[in-house]
Amino acid sequence: MNIRKVDEIDKKILYLLLENSRISYVDIGKEVKLSRVAVKSRIDNLEKSGIIENYTIDMNLRKVGREIAVFFDIEADPRKLYEIGKTLAKKDNVTDIYQMTGTGSLHMHALLNKDDELNDFLEKELYSIDGILKVTSRIILTRFKARTGRKL
Repeated sequence: MNIRKVDEIDKKILYLLLENSRISYVDIGKEVKLSRVAVKSRIDNLEKSGIIENYTIDMNLRKVGREIAVFFDIEADPRKLYEIGKTLAKKDNVTDIYQMTGTGSLHMHALLNKDDELNDFLEKELYSIDGILKVTSRIILTRFKARTGRKL
């Protein structure tokens, strides 16, 4: 893996894009004191080097029916851990899934429509997967901070 040095201007460009991925090259140029062409060139280089992987939006998921955010700690048969992780990663309502330290440990975040969907998700989507040994779920009550990008 090649590590690319990111200078202060690149950092400022990245911060501006984190705040608003639709900001124009002209507006970025005004902030970093570069021409539109120079900004475009820098962004192209950040994309080519893999530093910028994609552009996205933040949605208010409650407004589209995803009202319940749940964290799951999953204990899995270590021999089936990767298969289980890949299976769960394909599910639309799963937003994040991580292998954690410890034998056969996964941590997952999912967004669900309502309480009865949680029961269905547990029964039909988790407990039915061969190799899952134990599931602990916790519903998020209040979100004090949510990741919307990463700061350098």
